[in-house]
Amino acid sequence: MSTTDAPRAPFPGHPGAARRVSDLLPVFPWDKLEPYRATALAHPDGLCDFSVGTPVDPVPELVQRALAEASDSHGYPTVWGPLALREAIAGWLNRRAGAGIDPSAVLPTVGSKELVAWLPGQLGLGPGDQVAYPRLAYPTYEVGARLCGAEPVAYEKLEELDGSRVRLLWLNSPGNPTGRVLTAQELREAVAWAREHRALLVSDECYLELGWEAEPVSVLRADVCGGSHEGLLAVHSLSKRSNLAGYRAAFVAGDPVVVRELLEIRKHGGMMAPAPVQAATIAALGDDAHVAEQRERYAARRAALRGALTAAGFRIEHSEASLYLWATRDEPCWETVAWLAERGVLVAPGDFYGPAGDRFVRVAFTATDERVAAAVARLTA
Repeated sequence: MSTTDAPRAPFPGHPGAARRVSDLLPVFPWDKLEPYRATALAHPDGLCDFSVGTPVDPVPELVQRALAEASDSHGYPTVWGPLALREAIAGWLNRRAGAGIDPSAVLPTVGSKELVAWLPGQLGLGPGDQVAYPRLAYPTYEVGARLCGAEPVAYEKLEELDGSRVRLLWLNSPGNPTGRVLTAQELREAVAWAREHRALLVSDECYLELGWEAEPVSVLRADVCGGSHEGLLAVHSLSKRSNLAGYRAAFVAGDPVVVRELLEIRKHGGMMAPAPVQAATIAALGDDAHVAEQRERYAARRAALRGALTAAGFRIEHSEASLYLWATRDEPCWETVAWLAERGVLVAPGDFYGPAGDRFVRVAFTATDERVAAAVARLTA
C-alpha cells in the first residue's frame, strides 16, 4: 500500500478524532430548552421570556456617548487598558465595594464568562488539580475545570473538600441561580480556609450592586480579607448593573501577583477589550445614578413576579439578591417548565445549575415591564 493509500486520522475537531475538547464538556444546557420555547412562543399573547436573564433596558446615554466618542480607535488596544481605566475600576471598588486597591491590581476582561471559563487553564491548572465551586452554580465553573483537564468538585460546605487537592476555590455571592448572599463571616471563613490550604479563592461578585433583602459584601473588603488581598481575586461585570451585556465589559481584581501573571498570559493570547468598550467602561463606573435608576426598574419587576408566583402556588427560596427568583412547586423542574410554557412563560430549569436544583426553576426578572405585566396576568388569572 502506498503512503497515499494509508488511512489518515481525522482532522482535529472532526468526529472520530482521537480527542475532541467538546467530549470533555456537558451538553450545552440551553439547547435542551428549545422545545419549551416553541410551546411558549405559540401563546396567543406571545412569549414572556424569563430564562436567560439578558438585559432589555437601554444602555445609559453617557455610556453610549463615551463609546461613540472613542469610535476612531484605529490602533490596537492594550490588554491592561489605559491607566484611566484601571483607576476607574479601582475607584469603583473602593467606593462601592469598600475594597482599597491599587490600579496595578486590576485587569479588564472581555466579559466575565470568558474569564471564568479560561482562568484555571491560564493559571496552569490541569490533571490532578481540583477546582471547587458551589453545589448550585453557574455551569461555567465546571466547564473551566474540564477545559484544562482539572477535576471539577461541587461543594455544599468547605469541610467536604480535600484541601490538599483544591487549587482554585470559587465563591459566588450574590449567587446565580439562587440569589443567596454570603455573610461577611462566611466570607471570612472561606478566606481562612483557602489561605490555610494555599488555594486561590476567586469570588464571582457580578451582582454585588443588586441586593434586595441583604447587603452583598465583597471578599476584597478589608474586614473580610484582613486588609490583604493575597490569594484572593474578585470578578465583576457591567452586564447587569449597566445593561452592557453586549459590550462584554468586566474586570478581575485582587492579589497583585496573580493579576500580573494573568496580564502576561493574556497579553500572549491577545485577550483585550476593544478600546471603545474600555472608554465606555470608564464612563459607566464613574456614574452611580444610572445604576440606581436600573435598580428601581428591577425592584418593581421583582416584586410583581414574586407576588404572582406566590399566588400561583410557588415557594420562593433565598433570592435576597441578584436578578433571579429561585422558585419551586415541589415537583420535578421540567414539569414546572412545561406548566409555565403552556402559559407562554419561559424559565430556566433548576437542574441546569446542578442536581440539587432539580425541583426548582430560575425566573429572571430582566424582561420589559410590559412582558412582566403579561406574565403576572397569566399567573394570577
